[in-house]
Amino acid sequence: MSNKPTAKPTKSERTRAAILEAARELFTEFGYQAATVRDVAHRASIDPAMVIRYFGSKEELFARAASIRLNVPQLKVVDSQAIGETLVRHFLNLWEGPESSCGMAVLLRSAASNEFAAEKMRDVFAAQVRPVVASVGDPATAARRAGLVSSQLLGLAMCRYILRLPPVVDLSQVEIVRAIGPTLQSYVMATDEDAMCKI
Repeated sequence: MSNKPTAKPTKSERTRAAILEAARELFTEFGYQAATVRDVAHRASIDPAMVIRYFGSKEELFARAASIRLNVPQLKVVDSQAIGETLVRHFLNLWEGPESSCGMAVLLRSAASNEFAAEKMRDVFAAQVRPVVASVGDPATAARRAGLVSSQLLGLAMCRYILRLPPVVDLSQVEIVRAIGPTLQSYVMATDEDAMCKI
C-alpha cells in the first residue's frame, strides 16, 4: 500500500509563508519600529494590502513572526548537578541547531526599543521559563530565579547573535557551557532569597 503524496501548498499558503519569512528577516534586521508593512510587502514581492489581508495589522504580523516555543527541558528529570549545563546547551541549540527559531532573534532585536515587543518577550519567559524553574525549587522564589536565568541567556544571545561581539562569537559551545553553566546552576538551585542575594 503506497502512501498518499503530500499535498502541495496552496497559493494562499505560499503567500502567507512568504510574508512571514520576509517579516522575520526585516524585524530581525531592523527591529519592529523601523520595519514597515510596505517593506515586508516589497521583500515578499506582493502588494502591501495583501499583508493586511492575511495578518490584519503590523502588530499581529509581528506576533506571528515572533512566535516562539522554547521547549525548555523538564528539569525535574534532569540530573540536579547538570541543570545549568542542560539549560545552556538547550538555548544554544535553539539559536544554532538544525531547528533554530527566528522568533527569538525577532523579539530580541525589537524588545530593546519597542514596548509591544518587550511585552511579548516577557510573556514568553513568564509562561515558558518560570514554570520549569519553579518545578525544581521553592515556588515562592521562582520568579526571581527565572529572572536571573533569563538575564544570563538573553545577555548571551544579545552579545553573540545580535551585537556579534567578536570574543563572544568566537567561543565554542563547549566553552560557553563551561563558562555559563555553573552560573545558571547557582541561580536555579538557590534555596532561598538570602542565598540569591549573595550570588
